[in-house]
Amino acid sequence: MTINIANFDDLLQAARQQAQPQRLLMVFTSAELPDDCTPQQRQEFEAGHGGALVPAMYADKAPDEIQSFAALKLESGQFQSQWHVVFVASLSGANNTPPSSSDVEQTLERMVESVKLGALDNMVAFDTSGNAIMLE
Repeated sequence: MTINIANFDDLLQAARQQAQPQRLLMVFTSAELPDDCTPQQRQEFEAGHGGALVPAMYADKAPDEIQSFAALKLESGQFQSQWHVVFVASLSGANNTPPSSSDVEQTLERMVESVKLGALDNMVAFDTSGNAIMLE
């Protein structure tokens, strides 16, 4: 079954429809400019382009704990005033039991490391408007 995810609310709806309980795992990132950047990279960054995405915070929630992307963005702003991209993955439970806390924590730690390494294949990226984006 192919699920088309155009925005965060599409992902939220798909997670709610799964047979097994899900946890949505999220890594919120901010854009930073490396110290050894070129003048052109600095100029592009100041214009709102480029930079490196750095994990700023992470969270996990059951799909039913999130009303919408707008609500998630509002809540996340209480902890991280400015983020640029959120990477999301879903972790499935088994036998009608949600994933364990240790499974969630281990998966979140792997996600944070994956973001640091730029290994983003197993996550969906969303911008601050909740739209799915492709990163180059």
